[in-house]
Amino acid sequence: MEWWLRMIEFHLDSRSGVSPYMQLIQQVRHALRLGLLKEGDKLPTVKDVVARVAINPNTVLKAYRELEYEGLVQPRPGLGTFVTRTLGSDEDLAAHEPLRRDLEGWLAKARDAGLDDESIEALFISTFRRFSAERAGRRG
Repeated sequence: MEWWLRMIEFHLDSRSGVSPYMQLIQQVRHALRLGLLKEGDKLPTVKDVVARVAINPNTVLKAYRELEYEGLVQPRPGLGTFVTRTLGSDEDLAAHEPLRRDLEGWLAKARDAGLDDESIEALFISTFRRFSAERAGRRG
């Protein structure tokens, strides 16, 4: 697939409590982990991100610099910022698909039960945190 077909579209959640620059970084990391972005893919220009999500250009630059520091992207003067490595293996990606289908089924059940986006997110996050804490307690 060509890079322009896989370009990430950023979004910001002002209710998340996470700084805008960290939200951008997290979204790139998630896309790399899930195989949505691959080595050689181009990130949107700072100008495009600013226009899409109404964010200060310095915030986008700060996020891109952090991603560069982590070795995930590399700016090419006059061309843009490109992905230099991914965070997921082919085996990871193969394991994601059945899990994604299961999760989509769960989301459909949550919708059928009358939950809105905020309620679904709250239920998922609280359950995930409790599950993670319980698993961490068993190891410690």
